[in-house]
Amino acid sequence: MASPGTRPGASPGTERGSARESSGLQSSGSAGLFAVEAVELVGPAASAALDGVECPDALREALAGLLLVVEAERAWDMRAAGVDAAVVLGAAGAGAAEALDAAEAAGVLRLTGGRVRVLDPGPAHTVYATVPPARGRAAHRLLAAAHTGGPQALPVLFHRASAATAPAPRLGDALAAAAALPGGGPTHAERSAAWARSAELAVDEGLRAVRLIHAADQARLAGLPHRARELLAQAGCEGPHDAVRGSAQLVSGQLALQDGPVADAREALLLAAESLASTDPHRALAARLAAVEASWAMGDAAACREALDLTPARPEPDRRLAAYRAGMSAVMHGRLDTGRQPLREVVAGAGAAGILDSPEVLLRAGGAALVVGDLPAACRANSRALAVARARGPNILIAQALERLAYGELRAGRHARARAHAEDGLRTALGAGQDNLAAHHHAILALVASVEGSSEAVAEHAAAAERVAAPHGLAQAATLAQWARARADLAGGRLAEAAARLGPLVGAGPRRGHFAVRMLAVPCFVEAATGTGQAEAARSATAEFAHWAAQGADPQAPAQLARCRALLSGPEEREALFTTALARHDEVTGDFERGRTQLLYGAWLRRRRRPGEARGRLRDALVSFERGGALGWAAQARAELRATGDAGPCEPDGPLAVLTPQQLRIARCVAEGATNREVALRLSVSPRTVDHHLRNVFAALGVRSRVELSRWVDRAEKTTAHP
Repeated sequence: MASPGTRPGASPGTERGSARESSGLQSSGSAGLFAVEAVELVGPAASAALDGVECPDALREALAGLLLVVEAERAWDMRAAGVDAAVVLGAAGAGAAEALDAAEAAGVLRLTGGRVRVLDPGPAHTVYATVPPARGRAAHRLLAAAHTGGPQALPVLFHRASAATAPAPRLGDALAAAAALPGGGPTHAERSAAWARSAELAVDEGLRAVRLIHAADQARLAGLPHRARELLAQAGCEGPHDAVRGSAQLVSGQLALQDGPVADAREALLLAAESLASTDPHRALAARLAAVEASWAMGDAAACREALDLTPARPEPDRRLAAYRAGMSAVMHGRLDTGRQPLREVVAGAGAAGILDSPEVLLRAGGAALVVGDLPAACRANSRALAVARARGPNILIAQALERLAYGELRAGRHARARAHAEDGLRTALGAGQDNLAAHHHAILALVASVEGSSEAVAEHAAAAERVAAPHGLAQAATLAQWARARADLAGGRLAEAAARLGPLVGAGPRRGHFAVRMLAVPCFVEAATGTGQAEAARSATAEFAHWAAQGADPQAPAQLARCRALLSGPEEREALFTTALARHDEVTGDFERGRTQLLYGAWLRRRRRPGEARGRLRDALVSFERGGALGWAAQARAELRATGDAGPCEPDGPLAVLTPQQLRIARCVAEGATNREVALRLSVSPRTVDHHLRNVFAALGVRSRVELSRWVDRAEKTTAHP
């Protein structure tokens, strides 16, 4: 069987040979010089550096030379796919192909798709760290010669600079100029390495600081926050120049926004905007917009308004950006009717024919669409932002685009898609050191799990979100996580717990939830509060929700408002309000919310002793929940159907079959740990009724305690689930 790096039907030697041929160094002449120098780079001491690596003695020095060259190239090319095989094999010279075979056999390197990937970084790092400096510089000289693209190509300049033995300002200038060139080609990590090396070659301390700040910014964009902070610390940006100080503050604030207290990020970004206002208005505006993002994450509406209302030093050349700021400022001042038109202009302009927008522009459009309640447009813009970020970078925006897309899909009721994108975003964010974004992805996954019925997943993701949200001040992530916990309580029939979680979030006071999320949680609170005798609190929340729903900020809000009013109304009005809610659901998509209305309507009809009508509503609810993967809610619908006498396919077998539908519901609630009073609240009956049924359950099953009943129910349900 061919190794991973070979063509089908080709031997390993053929693949190695093609790599050497493509490097142009397989012939005599200069290739002979490379061969002699590369083999002698490490000398006899290589065997000590390769302790533990299985390799024929005759190849140990060649392998050490190859590892030295690979590690020297990795100082420039840090891509996960590995370094260019043609370059490193050409630089390593004689014996490199055989050494690569040995390295693959030992599990140290692997050749795949023309790239040499390091599987075990230890040996290469040890060789690079222990060879004399002169030999390390020689490896960089060989790599400079092996790279193509001419003497001014960025990798050639980088390796020449790495081989320099003294300050070389002209070489540093050339390297910095190449690193600053726009367009594709070098990655952000490669540009960061180039800027950092050019700083080492600078004589002037001010120039050195500027280049280190550029290196830090490129490291941030590459998803290397720890490296970025190291470079900022080396820059020592306390000098007198506003431009230098502002640039450092901008990078520092952007790093804190990704992984740090967002209040600190906001202050650094506002200072950056002030410092850069006169010298670099474009970056000053970027700092202000990032300060808005930080203020939003921390749930500080006043701080959002302040950052949005700052007057730029010069008129904004981008009309859409000016419209975005004007629209968002109006919204944050409570004038959605005024802000709607400019925000719609932003949405309409994103991705227009013939315009290839940046991910930042598309993400702003997606945010604007979400604010005005256009969920399809929000998902389109964020999906396009994700595609552009993946195709053209910067990679640091991929996790953010995934978070915005997942949240939009969650709001649109496409929970499976939201989960897929949030899981991808979580992996991406953690890999790039973006812990704040990871917390938001955890919160979204907790909300999805609260729909899908996995209480363990809700608890796990909510706790992960809260572990970061608390120290970093992420009010939005914290509110979403708490909402997810409450919705899981609702799915399990734990109304009192849900009301206790949501009451502070939707009400007034210091524990109030995030300004952009709290209204979304009101329908859950009203359902929990009306089921636990807190009608006045539910009525107050519904009044505020009605004002918010009238602004058109969420397409589900009209149906949810009618549902809330139905739960608060008397019997003579309730049926008409439930009917109105269902009619509003028909105007928008979203099986889950429609299913919840059908479930509440059907449960009320059952309690009104109208089982025939109740079954129709409850079956519709069950279909909606099953179609949307809302397993916990589907279980509620099945339980309500059983209580109407519906002998569906979910009727229990075995010992529990002797119980009536109502007795079975009570037994399951008790098995979950609910008290008689809590069971009564869940089922809308009196505690005395619960006590009566529970006595009959004990007698029918022959149990004598609640603990014994819990074990009985657990065994019976496991037997039913796994016959």
